[in-house]
Amino acid sequence: MIEEGIHKKSVVEGLKNHHEKLEMFIRIDDDMPLTDREFYLFMRERVSKQELFLPLVHQEENLFKLVLSEASLPLALEQGQTYNLYVTDYLSANKEEDEDELEDSAYDSDSEEEEDEVKEADNSEVEEKTPYYKRRLKMEIEKPELTFLENKDAMLYVIPYRTDKGNASFKIKRELKVVKFHHIELNKECTLSLSGYAGVLSAEHPYQIKEVKLLLKKNGEEPIEHRFPVNTTHIKDEVAKYRDDHQAPQLYEFSAEVPLQELIYSLNKRFVYRFYLEFVCDVNGVEEILTTASLVLGDRSNKLKGLVQIHKRNDVPIRYEVYRKKKRQTLGIRINDYTMKTRAKYYVKSKWKKFKKQIGKIKKVRNRLVTRTFQTTFKLASKLSVKKKTVVFESFNGKQFSCNPRAIYEYMKENHPEYTLIWSVKKGHERPFKEKDIYYINRLSLKWIVAMARAEYWVVNSRLPLWVPKPDHTTYLQTWHGTPLKRLAMDMDEVHMPGTNTKKYKKNFTKEASNWDYLISPNAYSTEIFTRAFQFEKTMIESGYPRNDFLHNQNNEETMRALKQKMNLPLDKKLILYAPTWRDDQFYKKGQYKFDLDLDLHELRASIGDEYIIILRMHYLVAENFDLGPYEGFAYDFSHYEDIRDLYMISDLLITDYSSVFFDYANLKRPMLFYVPDIETYRDKLRGFYFDFEQEAPGPLVKETASVIDWVRETEQPTFALPASFAPFYEKFCYLESGESSKRVVEVVFSEK
Repeated sequence: MIEEGIHKKSVVEGLKNHHEKLEMFIRIDDDMPLTDREFYLFMRERVSKQELFLPLVHQEENLFKLVLSEASLPLALEQGQTYNLYVTDYLSANKEEDEDELEDSAYDSDSEEEEDEVKEADNSEVEEKTPYYKRRLKMEIEKPELTFLENKDAMLYVIPYRTDKGNASFKIKRELKVVKFHHIELNKECTLSLSGYAGVLSAEHPYQIKEVKLLLKKNGEEPIEHRFPVNTTHIKDEVAKYRDDHQAPQLYEFSAEVPLQELIYSLNKRFVYRFYLEFVCDVNGVEEILTTASLVLGDRSNKLKGLVQIHKRNDVPIRYEVYRKKKRQTLGIRINDYTMKTRAKYYVKSKWKKFKKQIGKIKKVRNRLVTRTFQTTFKLASKLSVKKKTVVFESFNGKQFSCNPRAIYEYMKENHPEYTLIWSVKKGHERPFKEKDIYYINRLSLKWIVAMARAEYWVVNSRLPLWVPKPDHTTYLQTWHGTPLKRLAMDMDEVHMPGTNTKKYKKNFTKEASNWDYLISPNAYSTEIFTRAFQFEKTMIESGYPRNDFLHNQNNEETMRALKQKMNLPLDKKLILYAPTWRDDQFYKKGQYKFDLDLDLHELRASIGDEYIIILRMHYLVAENFDLGPYEGFAYDFSHYEDIRDLYMISDLLITDYSSVFFDYANLKRPMLFYVPDIETYRDKLRGFYFDFEQEAPGPLVKETASVIDWVRETEQPTFALPASFAPFYEKFCYLESGESSKRVVEVVFSEK
């Protein structure tokens, strides 16, 4: 008889916050004796890959203990970090990324975009032939979130949780909306029953949950919302099992029933509803509603199959299906008629979808081959002799002759003729370079690859493609393109951009930032944020932005008049510049964002059109082409104008929202207004701000066009003065900018070799 071997495994069997320390009891199974062996908890941060080994203390047989406090962690804890946990007996763990390094969890599946599917863990995993032990730590605790540790100074929680594969991880968060499902059932009467536990953990705000609602939402051009009551019971009786500090975390057992036949449906097309929870909270006497991201199942072992009912409505069979997206596990409800015609349509559609999926796989293979070919060619070209004193410039992915790269280029052209200066230009955006007789190479062409690979310097203001390997002989100056108001990179809680998700975005960003040798900062405020958000560890040049030299050196009537004549704008009217930013969650596809023009141009023209004109300058990622025909002579679209600095110079007033343009425009000391009808959504959901924007903005914040008109009239008054907030704002953000930032940068980067 062959004796069956012991399956290697490590499991969290006990977890408690005891005297503000986290006690973990871990069971280790191995086919080798455990005596006289030292085991460690190995923590690896998913994005930065920083690591930590903590020794486990043997208790009895195969049970080990670890006591963890926030203060005992030598790692720099930062908002948004996620640590995967392993058990090992080897202090130099394999550096290669594990299969589940980027696994989804119930708290990470915020995006509707589906990433490449993470391979399912094989329950019968093959044991590695190695003398060392290393296993992903499993979590068998029902409500691990209740044991969180708190850093009161940083207002951060270290929150243990169970991933959708059943593994143990720590998430570092200021605030976490918790939703875990125990049971999902659809009965014959077409009533959906849900139960689990949910709540809000916040280190920043003392939320007290008063009510919970289940929101079913159909997105799209005509959104539909249904809300259903949720029964809740506070889990205070269970808290003592998880912590002994007398805290009462805002977590509740919940249950809800949804009669699916009450949902609006259509006989013309399928309706898809997503699940959300709304927490109605009291915060120091003020009511606030917190809405979760689209709910995910959070358990890959639950395939959620068979939740389908067909019921007749007005003699038409209607099909209701509760399902989860295969990759992201987002929960949804599909409703459509179930007539033979519709069934045939969806049958053909499913076959076509499978065919397109196969084509997509072929395209992915093709794109991968093309990328590898480009990368290989780049690496080979980088082995050629270095083109000394050759600088390649690029602005906004090759779309513009603008920003900090332009300012540095113009300074070097005038003061350092010994350098060869080349521009990287995306095909279709060559016009300003041809007009100015500037030498350029089309981006991603073979000539571009060779030039980039051999250049001694790169000067770029946004990210390069990830496949571009930086040669050792190349100095990469990243100028960036704005003072941060919105949270950036590692500081973002959730990423709502198309074609990516939170983990992937942060990983790719830090990978690109690791290539930068120099990074320009406009002020001390930005230096602190860039260092943390980009995880930048090389040379920061705190110089002010080179692009703003123009605003100081050319601020005169002659320049403004010449620019207006060049743009064919009237000389006898005042000019308002409207320059909003883009919204992460409003897009057509990756790299092309929507923008709804809420500012009422008709009302503006009727009120101030005799004395003013307005120039629209959309963000370079916005794909809209606005029809300004009805506003001819009043509104002009300069979104594709080569450089916004000229538009700053000729503008008497600036209207913006959350765009960083106001940091630059402040150098002119002219009036600014912030038109922010969606400030709550932008502040609380999409990005969040680094400072109290509503209190410190160097101009008023308004939500209606009528208020914009009132402000414009106010600026005309002889007694008008910039608001009291302007002077401290200028001192904090613009103090380094005096017309010599380009010189400062060039002296640092190009004089050190």
